[in-house]
This record gives sequence, C-alpha cells and structure tokens, in this order.
Amino acid sequence: MSAMSQVNSSTLEKTELIPPLLGATMAELTAWVQQQGQPAYRGKQLHEWIYQKGVRSLADISVFPKNWRTEVAEIPIGRSTLHYRSVAPDSAVKYLLQLADGQIVETVGIPTDKRLTVCVSTQVGCPMACDFCATGKGGYKRNLTRAEIVDQVLTVQEDFQQRVSHVVFMGMGEPLLNTENVLGAIKSLNQDVGIGQRSLTVSTVGIRDRIRELAEHRLQITLAVSLHAPNQALREQLIPSARPYPLEDLLTECREYVEITGRRVSFEYILLAGVNDLPEHALQLAKRLRGFQSHVNLIPYNPIEEVDYKRPKSDRIQAFLTVLQQQKIAVSVRYSRGLEADAACGQLRTSKKSE
Repeated sequence: MSAMSQVNSSTLEKTELIPPLLGATMAELTAWVQQQGQPAYRGKQLHEWIYQKGVRSLADISVFPKNWRTEVAEIPIGRSTLHYRSVAPDSAVKYLLQLADGQIVETVGIPTDKRLTVCVSTQVGCPMACDFCATGKGGYKRNLTRAEIVDQVLTVQEDFQQRVSHVVFMGMGEPLLNTENVLGAIKSLNQDVGIGQRSLTVSTVGIRDRIRELAEHRLQITLAVSLHAPNQALREQLIPSARPYPLEDLLTECREYVEITGRRVSFEYILLAGVNDLPEHALQLAKRLRGFQSHVNLIPYNPIEEVDYKRPKSDRIQAFLTVLQQQKIAVSVRYSRGLEADAACGQLRTSKKSE
C-alpha cells in the first residue's frame, strides 16, 4: 500500500488542490489548512516551516497539534531525496536528487565569498540535443514541477547552511519548454523563499515565440540566450533545434524582449576550439549585436566524453574577447565552476561520472 493510500479518503479530497505543498503560496497554504479544519494562522506557520526551516514532513512541525500531525503525516511536502553528492576542488557542489517517481535530476551549488548561487534544472534530461552538451546526449524524460524546481534551491540552502542569494535556470533542460512551472518557481523563489527577481536568471537556447511570451510577464529577471554561433549555418551544426528557428528571428524576439521589459539580454557563447572561436566569428557576432542592449558571456568549453570538441587556448580566447571589445560589445569571460566534478556548464547528467 502506498504512503498516500494510507491517508483517509476525506483527507485526500482536501489535498487535491495543491499536492505537493512545496511551491504553494501563503494564500494557498492558508486555504488548505482551513479545508483541513485548522485555523487560518496555521497557514503562516506552515509557510514558515516549509520555506524558512526546510521541513521535510508535516509530522515534524512541532507547533501543530499532535493529533493533526499524525493525521496528515503521510501527505507529501514535495522534497527530493539526496542520491549523490560530490564536491569539486573549487568548492562547487553537485547534487543528484531522486524525485518521487524515481527520476534523477542534477543541481549545483556554487559558493563565493559574498553569494551562494544555485544552478537548477527544469527538466529530467533535455530534448534540445545540443552537440556539445552532456545533458542532451541523455535524452529527455519529462518536465519538472514547480515544487521540484524550488526543492533544488532549498536542498542547496540546507546543505550549505547559508541563504541562497542567486538562482540560475541553467541546469538540465530547456526552461522555455516548461514555462508554466518555471514561472511558478520564479514566483515562489521570489515571494516565498525571498530571493529578488534581479537575482534570478533564466537561460534558453531559443524557442519560437516563448521569449516574447516571457517578456509579457514583465519580470525583473535576467534572460540569458544560448547563442554559441554568429550565423545560422554554424548554429544549426551545434544546435539541431535551431534549424526551424532562424537566428535573425531569434534576435528580433530578443530585441522585443528588451523593448518590453527594459532589461538587457545576456548572450551565452561557448567557445569551441577551431569551430566558433576565430576572429571572423567574433566580427560576425559583433555585427549581429551592434546597437543591442546586451552583454556577451564567453564560456570556454567544458569537455565531455561523448564528443571531441576542445577548449580554446587562452590566447585564442583573449583574441576573441579583444575583437568584441574593439567593436564596442559588452563582453566578459565566464569560467565555469565545478569542472572537476562534471558539474560545469554543459556537463550535467544523471550518472555519477565523477566517481
């Protein structure tokens, strides 16, 4: 008999509105406790215990009446189980988290002196199949729920015993193929966990019309677009999903995003030795982005086993950077954390490759 089937039928009927509880707002939790016959103030208590104290079972909420705790003990809050944890030499921590259905998803905690950033996944696997990315090599299973996304942040916060300051939706999956749950997670991370919208970044390889739809929500988040090539032919080679979505159409949608939100767009550009890192590529990219309210993040390639792409040498990286700077393009180089633990950009997968 499953855990949920042990709860009496009347209790089940009362929980159907918001299973699991993680990801629910204060108002939703208050409505739920009242449906359970409890006073409204228990909603605030439940909210605090879920989001601030990270409780994993209703049975552990000591401020609740003992009888009621026993009655609802098997109702899931929505927390994952730690399947695997590894620490890279640069202190980034990779977590493989087991979800309620047994699927495994990866998240990464990235500490610095002044902040703690979490790189969250939005799907189990990824359907985009980018040629240089480990996640895409493993295929796609399903979207993550709002609760499963928020859980990743709480897990890292709990492990580090430190408040998370920034969240980047740059883990496994394509966020804009799971827009409803990503938007729900953004709302929860902002309003329930207490992370400012400007400290949240959503990364996308580009899905037709989805950037425009995201803009209509007028959020103060950062949009990061995975470009990786300055022309359509090369982009199709690296990103198969780019074939039906021309680069110029993608950039037009990005310009509309800037106009609607007033927020600049970050462009992610993974540098692959001898593939997209030549000065001529930098000039093409500069031409595309001239006059654009944007910033380019150059990311030296992080190797994976399945393909033989190489990271450019430092002089080639510097030359690419210099060309963009000379063309008045806002640009910086971002060296990914967690490389030695297979936790860096493009390396995320659900197997224990770093063991």
